[in-house]
This record gives sequence, C-alpha cells and structure tokens, in this order.
Amino acid sequence: MGKVQWRPEPNVLTTPRSYRARPVPKDSLGYDELSVAIAKRNPLWSAGLIKSVLLAMREEIKEQLINGNQVCLENTCIWNLSLAVRLDAPDDPLPPAKEIVKVQINVSRTLLEEVRQEVELERLPPVEKAPVINGAEDTVFKLRDVLNPDGVLQLTGAGMFFEPENSSGQCVLAGTQSGWQQQLRFAQISNSRILTVPLIPAQSNPWNNEYKVSVSTRYTPRGNQRTGSYPRLLRSPLAVSRMGHPNPPETGILTGSAGSPYVSVIGGTVSADVLIRIQAVLDARTDQLRLSLVDMTEGGAAGAEIAVSGNGEVTLPGFSGSPVSNLLIRVDDYEALKTIVRNDYVGRLVDVLNLTLD
Repeated sequence: MGKVQWRPEPNVLTTPRSYRARPVPKDSLGYDELSVAIAKRNPLWSAGLIKSVLLAMREEIKEQLINGNQVCLENTCIWNLSLAVRLDAPDDPLPPAKEIVKVQINVSRTLLEEVRQEVELERLPPVEKAPVINGAEDTVFKLRDVLNPDGVLQLTGAGMFFEPENSSGQCVLAGTQSGWQQQLRFAQISNSRILTVPLIPAQSNPWNNEYKVSVSTRYTPRGNQRTGSYPRLLRSPLAVSRMGHPNPPETGILTGSAGSPYVSVIGGTVSADVLIRIQAVLDARTDQLRLSLVDMTEGGAAGAEIAVSGNGEVTLPGFSGSPVSNLLIRVDDYEALKTIVRNDYVGRLVDVLNLTLD
C-alpha cells in the first residue's frame, strides 16, 4: 500500500508565521482509470462494463437529486442538495435555481474512520522559491522553442528577475551534447519576461542543435542562488547549402546529442534560398513516424505527410507557393529518431532549415 504524501506550506494569514500540511496527489483517476483498477480486483467484470455502471450511477444520482431525493450510499457518502440563499422574510421569493442550488457530498463516518486507520503519511521537503520558465519564443520567426542566432529569445514565466551587473543571477544556454554560454545581451529582464539576443555555444557536431535554457537568481542579497530550467528543448536553425548543385553535401537534421545524425538531407529540388521547417510526428495509432515539410508559420502551409517505418531514403513533397519542390532525406537511425520524438519532444520534433543554392 502506498503512502499519502504531504508538504509543509507557509500560512501567510497567521502571525507569528505558521505552516499548514497540504496533501500532494500522486495521480488523478477518472472513469477509465477507476474502471481498470476495479477490474483488476474483480477479474470477472470487464473495465468497459464497470465504466458503463459508473456512468449510469452518475446519471441516476443526478436524476434523484433533481427529483428532490437524497442518495445515501451506506458506509460511503450521502448526496443531497442545499440552497445557498438568505431570505429577509419567509415569503420572499427565491432567486433562480441556477444561482442558489448546490450539491453536497458528505462522507460517512465509517469510511472516514477506515481511511484514518489505514492511511500512512509521508512528508515531502518544502518547495523552495525558484525561477519558473513557462515559454520560450524567437521574436523574429514568432516560433516557440526556436533558438535563432539572428533573433531575440523571449522567455516568459515568474520569479526570473536578476541584475547582471551585480552578479545576482544569470541566464545560460547549454548544449545537450556540449557547450555552455552565459547570456550577456539583454533588452529586458523582469520577473515575468526576459528578452535576450542569444549567444549560442558551439557543439561538437553541426547537427547537435539542441539546447537547454535556465535562469538563476538570488531573491535576497545573502540568499542562496536558485535555478529554474525551461522543461522543453530549444533548437537552432540548420544550414543546408549547395542545394542548386547535383551532389550537395549531406546535412544532419532531426537529431539530439548523438555523435552521428539520425536523418540527413541528401538532395532535393529548390529554386531559391528559403527558410523551411521539417517535422517528424509520431502517429499514436500506428506507432509510426510521419515526416513532412511545413512553412515558417504555425498552422500554415504544409506538404503531404509521408509515413516512415524504418531506415532508408524518403522524398518529401513541397507545398504551393514554396520554392522547394521536394526534399530528399535519408533516415539512418529510425528507432533512435522515434525514441527522441516520443520521449523528448512529446510526439513532435521540428527543425528549421536554411536552404541555400550556393
């Protein structure tokens, strides 16, 4: 049996200062999860049947409350209605039902005592205040999670303010393969927003274009330095040159910190220099990757998706209005690509490609 975790939190309404104990749920169960859990205890009942019964019970409880009844589930809880209203006289009219009707659920003493007898509590350490980075966007491309050396990186969040001139904190870009660079060029630093012209550290290989960004600060002059990291990875554009030549050099793309690229651009038909994006999306239904070319605007034009299930050459078609008729790529490590898309990019990995004819 597991333990109920809790964490001490300051109670700002008390003087002198005190703390309250706040339970921290490990998970949240809905109809599907609860049905599966019950089915494990009762193998003669399917999870689908149990879910149907739970949904039917909900509808029946609602119907009984609407009809003015209360529902008492023995040794569990009581459902009943209450009216949140104050009348100045007994014959005053009631406000509309949607404004005053409330549903109350009262846990039975039997269930409460059973939980109290069997539960075990586990203390978690207090959460220290730290910078929180909720978003990262290149303000030139207007794209999230893109690290553009010719743009401005905007970080949004909370508790991020620091003063570079007195070394109270710092903003750092670190490559997942190698490289570390403290940022020095800022347009704005506040608790909720940081604007920096990024200094991007070089990594061992040109296809290693994956970076982590973090912010560190001190909230008091003598306080410890606190660091917060953006949970998503940033990717810088990749230069793909000599696309106007019969045999352009291979360019690694769609890779993380590996020593060799998972995918390479090996050719294509391009009529002008252009910025374009290539994406790999994991199809949850088929557990296959779908690759396609998309323009530089989220939700904009896109070429047809090509399903890929292993290593080999793939031709990706362009889209209307793009100087890219097609792009020829080669998948060299399909399983590694699928793993990084699933585990590190929540099912969608995108690279910005700077295609040039020379």
